[in-house]
Amino acid sequence: MTKWLFPALVLSVMTTGVFAQDARYQNQNEDNTHYGWADVLRVDPVYGVARTEVPRQECYDQQVVREAPSQGSAAGTILGAVVGGVLGSTVGHGNGRTAATVAGAVAGGAVGNSATQSGGGEYATTETHCRQVAAVSEQRRIMGYDVEYRYRGEVYLSRLNYDPGERLRVRVSVSPAD
Repeated sequence: MTKWLFPALVLSVMTTGVFAQDARYQNQNEDNTHYGWADVLRVDPVYGVARTEVPRQECYDQQVVREAPSQGSAAGTILGAVVGGVLGSTVGHGNGRTAATVAGAVAGGAVGNSATQSGGGEYATTETHCRQVAAVSEQRRIMGYDVEYRYRGEVYLSRLNYDPGERLRVRVSVSPAD
């Protein structure tokens, strides 16, 4: 008798697993609900537009006017100092002549430098300016699916967020109409 007891026990354990139902679809008879399968008749994707802001850099060239730096000539300064020194040496006698020569050289150097300075002036140049702008990108996306299905001879329509394929699991709930 023990020879048949072990195989019978194994067989009974295996068959109870076949009848077990997935926990997601357990019958909840306390609220008169059960599950069934419906045949899918048609699936239509529902499209929507998704907008996203994409930052990008926008650059442009702009013409600007600048003032050139002034530049003096070393030759003008030296020539002015020599001429000023010669003119200063013609004035006075003794130590006065030496002081007049030095003062004439300094004044002549300043006048010579000032006379040879280019006035700088103005010039035009181009500068590149950049700024951040937000470009809006629009993309057409599937937002869901309108699904037409038949359950027990009746046709129903639901919007789902997935394509169910050929069959759709449905939850059936029954309650009094009054």
